[in-house]
Amino acid sequence: MPESLLSLNQFRVSYPGQLAWAVDDVSLSLAPGDILGLVGESGCGKSTLGRAALRLLPKGTRIAGDATFEGRSIPAMSAQELRHFRGEAVSLVFQDPMTRLDPLMTIGDHCLETLLAHEPTLSKAEAKARSLAALEAVHIPADRWGQYPHEFSGGMRQRVAIALALVLNPKLIVADEPTTSLDVTVSAQILDELTRLCRDRHMGLILISHDLALVAAYCDRVAVMYQGELVELGTSQQVLQQPQHDYTKSLLQSALDLQQAAIRDVVEQTAAPLLEVQNLQKHYTLSANPLARLLGGQSNQVIKAVDGVSFDLYHGEVFGLVGESGCGKSTLSRTIVQIVPPTAGQVRLLGKDITQLSRSQLQKQRRDMQMVFQDPHACLNPMMTLGQGIGDPLRIHQLGTAAEIDQQVRAMMERVGLTPVDDYIDRYPGDLSGGQQQRVAIARALITRPKLVICDEPVSMLDASIQAQVLSLMLELKDEFDLTYLFITHDLWVARYLCDRIAVMQAGKIVEMGSTEKIFNQPAHPYTQELLGAAPFLAAQSA
Repeated sequence: MPESLLSLNQFRVSYPGQLAWAVDDVSLSLAPGDILGLVGESGCGKSTLGRAALRLLPKGTRIAGDATFEGRSIPAMSAQELRHFRGEAVSLVFQDPMTRLDPLMTIGDHCLETLLAHEPTLSKAEAKARSLAALEAVHIPADRWGQYPHEFSGGMRQRVAIALALVLNPKLIVADEPTTSLDVTVSAQILDELTRLCRDRHMGLILISHDLALVAAYCDRVAVMYQGELVELGTSQQVLQQPQHDYTKSLLQSALDLQQAAIRDVVEQTAAPLLEVQNLQKHYTLSANPLARLLGGQSNQVIKAVDGVSFDLYHGEVFGLVGESGCGKSTLSRTIVQIVPPTAGQVRLLGKDITQLSRSQLQKQRRDMQMVFQDPHACLNPMMTLGQGIGDPLRIHQLGTAAEIDQQVRAMMERVGLTPVDDYIDRYPGDLSGGQQQRVAIARALITRPKLVICDEPVSMLDASIQAQVLSLMLELKDEFDLTYLFITHDLWVARYLCDRIAVMQAGKIVEMGSTEKIFNQPAHPYTQELLGAAPFLAAQSA
């Protein structure tokens, strides 16, 4: 085997104020060109291990054991050595791209700053040429150079973050859930590019992911972490086809269960629809440079995020919406609930056009429609306890006395599995794992007993075992509370597991719609066929 690139020996990490080790006695090595998948449940220490490789840990963190890069001790590096080490030797792609992107800087400025900080002798023209090449590699066109992060979809922001990691040609890339917010086609494109670059340039890659099918498709070796420990390590085939540890076996079984199509009762569509979306449009105008417009060189650009979408959603149905990042799925959901006003079209809930309601009327109507967002941490107030946050919608809509609200909150926490309730009710969102935070978000969404729940990628940031728990919970709650779901996802296996019907979106339009069985077994549109062809599939374990 070639000389080790990264080597960890009995490596341990403990965060400030904590006695327990977040990473405990981990030993592994990575050679140039090696692609290692790091899997495990949320809170198991995967991301901690990745950040430790770059010394991106809070001040006061305890480290024990050895961590070396090309024979040099990472803990012993000086501040100046670390500055060059990060980016030039090792780059990190974060799960949330907005932790890497400055909202006040254009995408072009991000690229130039990254390059020139490490290679100050480059001319601006050379730096721009290299930056455009890196952006092109992740399918960001050159005409987006002058735009800001908020003008990109979540998936496109992640592509930018990956381009910033590639632009300095590092020897090792640590990719922490790099495709969580991306659809299967773009995910495949980016991972194809990442793995090709790693092999061509002899770069190492640590792919931290909860998507076992993805890891199986792209990684040479797999390391499984559980409660801070490395419980299994081997080739992808060994670990994913012949798992030895009980935790690995349960993780694989959860992933395989999600790939199985559920048998659902057919939802009757004889009654009037609960939700009617008719020719809904949401267009954004990107203003041209005033001087360039004056000289006739540019004109305003119209982005048709949602472009004439129509569909009906029936009581008790789970209606799936799938498509690539940037296709308009999330914009459509926010337009339906009037978080953003539509450019044109109608949204009727129980026969009432909610696009014509006043602000006060709309607030009352929102009792009947709630959202569960992709990132629960971003939608929960970090300064509110769980009890306060879950009960807040009841206080906003004046749906009970303080004692009644407390009773309802406790009952809902019990129902979503935040038990014992007394152990959780006074805790804050930051004290919880990702799966627990999403349970809080679901409890908050259901506390007003809505008729419609719009779920925008609610399990995309969770590992397979927690995904299965949350999806099972959502199906139970659907029956118990008589709910109707509009379920937005880029994970086709989740859509098949959960949804009665599916609509496929591309470039702001619905290009195909039908029963889940028909979409998967008889896809008619070329884009639907492309999506299904790109979806990674996890093979069953060997007997």
